[in-house]
Amino acid sequence: MTKSIQKTDFLGLKLMGRGKVRDIYSVRDSLLIVTTDRISAFDVIMSDPVPGKGVILNQMSAFWFDQMKDIIDHHIISIHPVDYPEECAPYRESLEGRSMLVKKAAPLPVECVVRGYLSGSGWKDYQNSKTVSGIQLPDGLKESSRLSAPIFTPSTKAPEGEHDAPISKKEMTDLIGAELTDRVINISLAVYERAAAAALKAGIIIADTKMEFGLLGDQLILIDELLTPDSSRFWPADDYQEGRAQKSFDKQFLRDYLLSIHWNQRPPAPVLPPEIIENTRKKYEEALNRLVG
Repeated sequence: MTKSIQKTDFLGLKLMGRGKVRDIYSVRDSLLIVTTDRISAFDVIMSDPVPGKGVILNQMSAFWFDQMKDIIDHHIISIHPVDYPEECAPYRESLEGRSMLVKKAAPLPVECVVRGYLSGSGWKDYQNSKTVSGIQLPDGLKESSRLSAPIFTPSTKAPEGEHDAPISKKEMTDLIGAELTDRVINISLAVYERAAAAALKAGIIIADTKMEFGLLGDQLILIDELLTPDSSRFWPADDYQEGRAQKSFDKQFLRDYLLSIHWNQRPPAPVLPPEIIENTRKKYEEALNRLVG
């Protein structure tokens, strides 16, 4: 297995920032995104990495970006370090499999969430108000119910350590304008529906997913990551049952462990037992093998 990388420090490359999982460098007119093995839960980065996770996420994003390119273009220039500018060459071994050179786009200030099933914060909202992000849903739905049609439920992009907050379509329109809002919603739903149909053939239900868009001049493109176990809920289709929480191929397994030990969901993160780390990695790996082969 590739050696585990929790953090990168590439001297000679300009570090633009570190997300929960990704380290981002500016390289000439492009960005270099390095997907580390960090894992976060409840918006807190765990102290222990999940070895190989970054490689899995990077491969899965690249796969889905390619699958969607006739719906919408994406930011990837190359995922092969041999193609990167020469100043990246000293770090080629660390970059192999877990990096992408991408176009510099201006990110939209919204997280674009599509839900095909009622779970997580959507299920909590529904229990309180029969709505999710201001969208009225029918009575009688249960936890993990399949929705009659997928819904688009945007949220803000919170600074690190804070939680994204759901917003309504009107609030999204106030942020980015009506025309762009409608385009983003239509594309998000099209991407989700195509991915959900493909995943179901591989025995995976994509319950919901979060995607990000950016502007390259006037061109709208997909950026960041796409349809990974970090940004989506992946459920085994053969075990699906309405009315309860589902088994998953994503970090819900880790979240469930953290809930079971009654951690307060604030830093510092607890030390993770080796079996929790290994089982989390196996779930990510199985999702990749089923979807990408």
